[in-house]
Amino acid sequence: MAEELKKADLLEGAEKNPENLLVVKNLKKYFPIKSSFFKMTVGNVKAVDGVSFTIKRGTTMGLVGESGCGKSTIGRTILRLQGKTEGEVYFNGKDLFALSKEELRKERPNIQIIFQDPYSSLSPRLPVGEIIGEAVREHGIVPPEEFDDYITRVMEACGLPEYAKGRYPHEFSGGQRQRICIARALALNPDFILCDEPVSALDVSIQAQIINLLRNLQKEFGLTYLFISHDLSVVEHISDTVGVMYLGNMVEFAETEALFKKPLHPYTEALFSAIPVPDPDFKMNRIILEGSIPSPANPPKGCKFHTRCRKCMEICKYAEPAFKEVEKGHFVACHLYNTEEENRIAERLCEEAKKNEALNKEAKAKK
Repeated sequence: MAEELKKADLLEGAEKNPENLLVVKNLKKYFPIKSSFFKMTVGNVKAVDGVSFTIKRGTTMGLVGESGCGKSTIGRTILRLQGKTEGEVYFNGKDLFALSKEELRKERPNIQIIFQDPYSSLSPRLPVGEIIGEAVREHGIVPPEEFDDYITRVMEACGLPEYAKGRYPHEFSGGQRQRICIARALALNPDFILCDEPVSALDVSIQAQIINLLRNLQKEFGLTYLFISHDLSVVEHISDTVGVMYLGNMVEFAETEALFKKPLHPYTEALFSAIPVPDPDFKMNRIILEGSIPSPANPPKGCKFHTRCRKCMEICKYAEPAFKEVEKGHFVACHLYNTEEENRIAERLCEEAKKNEALNKEAKAKK
């Protein structure tokens, strides 16, 4: 219905720009809902529903949003740890989903992940030296005679002592285990690391150490990060750009300073109003969202946020807003920033939808 309001391809040709390491275009990931008896597909959970963004080389993009909005699903789909439903993912100008199994295996060392839970992402049966070095040996990153020295250098870069090689994960604290996870990713000399909430399971003082380590490694090795987190203050500290997710969609994207200084989308405003301020005399202007996040299996029509939005208009209930550039480098999907032409189209779509609803009600009443 809202095809006329859909965005033009804002990222057309972006994969050809050598500055862009990662380009994601209209990525969708749906999980089928099966009936209990015949196992037929009766619907879809729209975990990721048409997300587009780019990450420049040597920068960090933060991805924030409520639990269940599709942040981790985006990360795992980008890494091809699971299939896509639709869309394109370009890494270094190559379409990752067009690569064969052998080509993807060669590309794997360049794309790494740091998992959320350092306790469950490390094998309890292997010593630390083997955990870090297993993939290095498998991919032939260094000659066999240099292997031991190379692992030592990687461990030192991540703040791990050499004697830790022969020890097992259960002998380390949470912060040290996360350093092992970072060393495992760094050992393959990657260009891009997906950080999937890497500090959420750690206490505050250890969080600061890990964040500083990630920043230092980025400066030293020119790494590019996609940093997924619930902690907005951490995202503000580490990210160059930030994307805000809601129910499978990107609702706002901008440079970190611009976004935190002037959020445009009502959801981003509500999200940022919840950031605690370390001043007992400061009166916080909290924006309380009513209701809970709708089901991704049955999302609302029009703007998905309209059921909880304090600035909701009639067109929000029927027409999906376009994701467009409102200010330089600042993208938002909201009818509040429509042009006159877009408003005319949205109002017409709104009227058509209302007529269709009325006709459907009449048809049901006759039955």
